[in-house]
Amino acid sequence: MLTPQQILDHVDTGELWPGGSAGFADLPFAYQTALAVRALRVARGEIPRGYKIGFTNRSIWPRYNVYAPIWGTIWNTTVIECKGAGTVSLSRVCQPRIEPEAVFGFRSAPPEDAGLDDIFEALDWVAPGFEIVQSHMPDWTFVAPQTVADGGLHARLLVGQRVPIADLASDAARLDRVLAGARVRLHRNGGLVEEGVGANVLDGPMRALSHFIAELRSCPGAVGLVAGDVVTTGTWTDAWPVQAGERWVARFDSVLPALEVGFE
Repeated sequence: MLTPQQILDHVDTGELWPGGSAGFADLPFAYQTALAVRALRVARGEIPRGYKIGFTNRSIWPRYNVYAPIWGTIWNTTVIECKGAGTVSLSRVCQPRIEPEAVFGFRSAPPEDAGLDDIFEALDWVAPGFEIVQSHMPDWTFVAPQTVADGGLHARLLVGQRVPIADLASDAARLDRVLAGARVRLHRNGGLVEEGVGANVLDGPMRALSHFIAELRSCPGAVGLVAGDVVTTGTWTDAWPVQAGERWVARFDSVLPALEVGFE
């Protein structure tokens, strides 16, 4: 089984795990390992920017043999912001795939026992996002604890144009409905790849946030949300392989603006 330092050193290379596996069969231990890797990254100067939630899309659980959401930290070194079109380097990213998501920004920390109303009051903005996920396991074959120890599969996050929460809804119930009912069309090099809907992520991005906040609170040693944090809430479609030279576009309906990314 790899140590936290070995995991970090190897993630930096962008290569598959040596021997094809990092070990890990116990989910609580995998989260403690991920927190130890987080501490190492902070110690070397990286700054946590918030969190990603993974495997919130129940429709893809059987494809990846993971049957519950996971979460991991995102970083100042992995988050890229743009106004609607951006570029992402795939250098040292292992088996990259793309996921169109809804990304939230927090203006304050939600209370520990936060319900949807509390979460709504803590939010500042929502934006379209592309999370570029990776796996250091061959052929994306793993069990859930391995994905957690692997940094939640997070590699990069492109955040598009921010939309103030107040522009979308005046209360939590309305925001919940609007985002759950929103749709996206995912294009690669001009061709339609897949369509998705916000309800795919645990019945809606607000529901995914609520689930995550409860899970974060229950994890020993986890760092709670603070003002300025960013949370991306899971893919509305399957995760699709990407490579340098491709251009991908997520065209949301009227709720969120479009987002375009070019890979190099």
